[in-house]
Amino acid sequence: LVCIYGGVGRCKCSFWFAVAHDILGVFIIMIGVFGGLAVHDLFVYTGAIIIFLSLIWWIFWYSGNIDVPPEDLQDDVGFQKVRNRGLTKVVRRVSDRLSTGIRNSYRKNGKSSIRGSTSGQPVDQDVTLATIFDTNIMSSPSTELTRNSLVI
Repeated sequence: LVCIYGGVGRCKCSFWFAVAHDILGVFIIMIGVFGGLAVHDLFVYTGAIIIFLSLIWWIFWYSGNIDVPPEDLQDDVGFQKVRNRGLTKVVRRVSDRLSTGIRNSYRKNGKSSIRGSTSGQPVDQDVTLATIFDTNIMSSPSTELTRNSLVI
């Protein structure tokens, strides 16, 4: 399947935005170079920045014109490729079982550490947060530190 697009391809807006930014940037640079203005460096730098920003439009245009065959667009979610046979199929099954086992073990461990032993009720846990800070605003040779605890 080959699609032939005439002219600039599928992404005409990105192409023309890129060309417009390039022309505007070069025009502003030329004003800075040949204009004889006191702030000529401002125009040169501004034109260079506009040309640099036109690269974004060129990237959009280029990436929008990449042709990808439809069979390469299928992902692994819900689609089994016909070529998925033999060793590839075995490796896929082992990988799925291993990742499912690891995922389920984390779920079991997460539930057992949050829930009570067999009742399924949340366990109350005391968490202590201690901070040490200076109560004096002005520094003095005998600085006393105060320790306060916050229990949740």
